[in-house]
Amino acid sequence: MSPPGESRDPTPERLAGAIDRADRLWNGAALFVESRLVWSRVYRTVSYLKSALWTVPFISILCVLAIAPALRVLDGWLGWRISGLGRGGATSLYQTVITLTLSFIVFTFGSLLVAIQVAGAQLTPRVIATTLLRDNVVRYTVGLFVFALVFAIMALNRVDTTVNEIVPLLCAALGLISIAAFLFLIDYAARLLRPVSILARVGDEGGKVIDAVYPEPVGDSADVADPPFVPIAGAPIVQYDGRSEIVLAVEISALLRAARQADGVIECLFEVGDFIATGEPLFALHGGAATINPAMLRATVAFGPERTMEQDPIFSFRILVDIALKALSPAINDPTTAVLALDQIHRLLRVVGKRQLRGFTIRDQRGERRVILRTPNWEDFVHVACIEIASCGANNVQIARRLRAMIENALESLPRHRHPALEQQRDRLDRMIESLYPIPDDLALARIPDPQGLGGSSRAMTSHPAGLSRRDR
Repeated sequence: MSPPGESRDPTPERLAGAIDRADRLWNGAALFVESRLVWSRVYRTVSYLKSALWTVPFISILCVLAIAPALRVLDGWLGWRISGLGRGGATSLYQTVITLTLSFIVFTFGSLLVAIQVAGAQLTPRVIATTLLRDNVVRYTVGLFVFALVFAIMALNRVDTTVNEIVPLLCAALGLISIAAFLFLIDYAARLLRPVSILARVGDEGGKVIDAVYPEPVGDSADVADPPFVPIAGAPIVQYDGRSEIVLAVEISALLRAARQADGVIECLFEVGDFIATGEPLFALHGGAATINPAMLRATVAFGPERTMEQDPIFSFRILVDIALKALSPAINDPTTAVLALDQIHRLLRVVGKRQLRGFTIRDQRGERRVILRTPNWEDFVHVACIEIASCGANNVQIARRLRAMIENALESLPRHRHPALEQQRDRLDRMIESLYPIPDDLALARIPDPQGLGGSSRAMTSHPAGLSRRDR
């Protein structure tokens, strides 16, 4: 027994030990559940369903099967007589709605497939799965058509000598709504497939991904540098044993819990967006992480046939650059579309330049290094944004001026530690246009930064006299 007056409360050491044991039990239970659910399969399934056109129409069929019997019962119980439709009128109504909605579905899918192929050929195939097939307006409109079609078929099959009111009135309303939705869809699809709309959507999605991957804003100081990680010689390697595909996403929380539970460090030997062939190394396990089940680690990585933007912040830049390069190709020769792509690249470059680009270390609540996962740094973003477009478009005055305006604006608006990579690209652009424009007047014109390409030159000339870059002044 404790002496009189002595506290019976547990000591801080015992309390900390109890918390640590509870934390380990919780992490172990979470890892067990995740190993059974196989997060990578769930992620891949959800990602597929988001880009599948059939999911919403299929759900609408299930809704009809659930709603129609209840409406028939309600219709018979109320016994309303408002429109006075007989059996012949109700049959004509249902047949008309069936014909309308079936025509809408055939026309929508036929024209959509053609439009998607044309957009993929004119812009880039990367916009099909990442943008066009994920558009909810198209999916829900088709779902409405399918709902109205199946509802009208079921109503036609149940026409009796006495026609009540709720079912035919609802069917007529669905027909009218379907007509309005079809007219709206034609206008919406025409606007959606314009290059400016596609580029804006890619820019919006890219901004969301950047905010998710790099949530912390950066100040005037440079990005926080991680201390060097010295790999342990002879560390166990976990190899990929699946089909050769691209890394779509990583469940960082599961890796963090596993490393914390084993008191070790998990090093990811890939980046999101990498192509991993069968038998290539996935993880290096350091310290206590060597005891982690390799199957559980493999289940934390989702693979797929093509890249997505969910955890890949540089992929939006890649799509925009691909659109610009396609527009600058001799077969298309549309520099104005390339300028529109540069507008969105400029927007994303400003966003990522104001974020704390975290290093490759992920730490637990105690600040201990647990996971090594490399992400793109500032130089990576600048290189993707500038190098290829400059190489293919510097011979076009419109592109040279818009690209310089992007670099100059980034130099003015971003912190000073972002400047060296931008200045390097500005100097590279200067050397390229000097070799491409032998006529002095053309060279001076190409050096004027202009956010419109070949528009607003008087404004640019005022702020940059004689068309000289800052390096020349």
